[in-house]
Order: sequence, then C-alpha cells, then structure tokens
Amino acid sequence: MTEEAGVESGSDWKRFTRKHWRIVTGFAVAGILVFFGAVYVFLWFTADAQTTGLVPSTLGLWSMANVVSFVLHLIFWELIIIGIPAVIGAIVGWQLWKRLPEAEKREYHLSGKRSRSRNAGGAVSPLLFVAFTLKVYVDGNWNVAISTYTLDYGVGSMITILVWIVAIFGIPAIIGIIWWLSRGMKKKPLA
Repeated sequence: MTEEAGVESGSDWKRFTRKHWRIVTGFAVAGILVFFGAVYVFLWFTADAQTTGLVPSTLGLWSMANVVSFVLHLIFWELIIIGIPAVIGAIVGWQLWKRLPEAEKREYHLSGKRSRSRNAGGAVSPLLFVAFTLKVYVDGNWNVAISTYTLDYGVGSMITILVWIVAIFGIPAIIGIIWWLSRGMKKKPLA
C-alpha cells in the first residue's frame, strides 16, 4: 500500500513537472543559485572577517566573544545578500501556487497536510550552544581563548547545562504531571 502511494505521488509530481516545467526549472535554478550564493558569501565574509580583524586567523586564539561576533555578523550578511532575494522568490512561488486552480491541486494530490513532527528535534543544538555561551559568559571566560579550555571545563559545563535543562523543563513537567494525575484521581474513584 505504501509503495503504491509513493508511486502515485511520484507520478503526480512528474505530471505536475511536465505541465509546469518552465516554473519548476526556474525555481530549481534559483535554488542552486541561492545555495552557491550562500557558500560564496560565507567564503567572502570569512576572508573579510580575518582581514578586518573581526576575528583572529588562528582558530586557537578565538574566544567565545569572537565566535558569537562572527556568527552574528555572518547571519546578518547572509540575510541581507541571500535571504532577502530568497524570501522574495518564496513569496513569488507561493503566489504562483495560490493561483493554481483547486481542482488541479487535487488532481496531483499536492494539497494535503503533512506532519511536522519529523523536524521537531532541530532546535536542540542551537539551544545547547546558547546555554554553553551563557555558561562561558557567567564564568568570566568570554574573552579567553577557547583553546585554553580544559576537558574538565567542557564536561563540567555540559553537566551544568543538563542541570539547567532539567530545572527549566523538568520541574514544570513534574508539577504538570502531578496536577494531571491528582485531577484524574478525583474524577475516577478506585474500586
């Protein structure tokens, strides 16, 4: 059953692509240009950041302040040079999609809802990085070269961050579970 659905879905995309090949080709070329443009901006900014002295050219001399400054400046330039044109392209694509007749969308089976649960874990790494950055700042190691951090400091920081996560998310979760269980016990008397 699932293989048949995959074949039907694949053939729907093929029919859609054949009918709207110019638009699909245009968006494919735009996607490739966005990818290579983002890589080029990254390379340009990396060289420029070293030349202007924003960051040291030797990674062993970088401090957490250098890492955060580099990342924030890189995000800014990527958004300005690549992000704005990409958003404009996405808006154009959305407008083109909205103009398709509803019957055609149903014919290709392309208007169904999809589950977003498969991408749910993507926020963990950035949150851990932010927590580690806060830990380094609180410890007073903001402008200390990262190469001087010891293994004990890194492991200790990860344990501290784990305790923070448990305190921030675990305690309210336990309170909620206790409340939910006590509420359920009041509704159903034990026999």
